Amino acid sequence: MIYPVVVYGHPVLRKVAKDIDSDYEKLDELIESMWETMYKADGIGLAAPQIGKPIRLFVIDGDALKEEFPELSGLKKVFINAQIKLLESKEEFLSEGCLSLPTIREDVKRPSKIRISYQDENFDAVEEEYDGFAARVIQHEYDHIEGKLFVDYLSPLKKRLLKSKLNKIAKGEVNIGYRFQTAK
Repeated sequence: MIYPVVVYGHPVLRKVAKDIDSDYEKLDELIESMWETMYKADGIGLAAPQIGKPIRLFVIDGDALKEEFPELSGLKKVFINAQIKLLESKEEFLSEGCLSLPTIREDVKRPSKIRISYQDENFDAVEEEYDGFAARVIQHEYDHIEGKLFVDYLSPLKKRLLKSKLNKIAKGEVNIGYRFQTAK
């Protein structure tokens, strides 16, 4: 099932998501629907809050960008109850976009290397390190389960310059190639 993507202004995007366990109802179906929704919207990551579900779950498939960012090759994973453990001090600026913030792309400063612990779709515990653009993509999706958006990292001036675009998104005044849902 392809869900509408929740866009800027919807309160679910600002909630810290809740942990889930293996008893979460129809989790396999939800994960499959998240893959379908993400692919339909031409995304490389999707977090459950972006489809209106305030739970600690996100999916990533970086293969579409593997030519430009080789570290994304083969990165197709389900992250459940993730926690970022370590952020190294080196930070880099790179452009980011988001399915929940269509039409906006901005440079965001993030740590270049992370350590993350999570459970996979079988609820097996995993701990891994990522760097480069893979670390950025994971941090971006992780932010969604923490109630954050990439625009939160922008300067006050940049946020003011984007205010009218953000208001249009919140009102649903955007023309994009996938179904979306506003707060209203």
